[in-house]
Amino acid sequence: MLGNKKTTAVLPATDLKRARNFYTEKLGLKVLNEYPSMLVLGAGEGTMFTLYKRPDTTKAEHTVLSFSVQDIEEEVSKLKAGGVIFEEYDMPEVGVKTENGIAVSGGWKSAWLKDSEGNIIGLSQM
Repeated sequence: MLGNKKTTAVLPATDLKRARNFYTEKLGLKVLNEYPSMLVLGAGEGTMFTLYKRPDTTKAEHTVLSFSVQDIEEEVSKLKAGGVIFEEYDMPEVGVKTENGIAVSGGWKSAWLKDSEGNIIGLSQM
């Protein structure tokens, strides 16, 4: 069965060059493999995800990829300094309200940004 197998997210990109630059230059990820219509990017602890070229956009209105961080305030500050813009949300129906890009709820903190292709990316600190 699949319970002990690795998983990977697959995200669409209408402009792979632009997406590559965003993930490598803004977020500091490494390109593991590059193909004409696909990039495989590596993050921490052996995790990875794929960006694939898509001629038209597809928009998910939810987080499609999330990074676990130790100090969300520090990460948000570093990313903002590098030009990353964080989303601000006020959604009382689900208990989410950000201040300076960070939401605090119970024992967790979260922040969200959009990549160059409009995909919603999260940061979370548990």
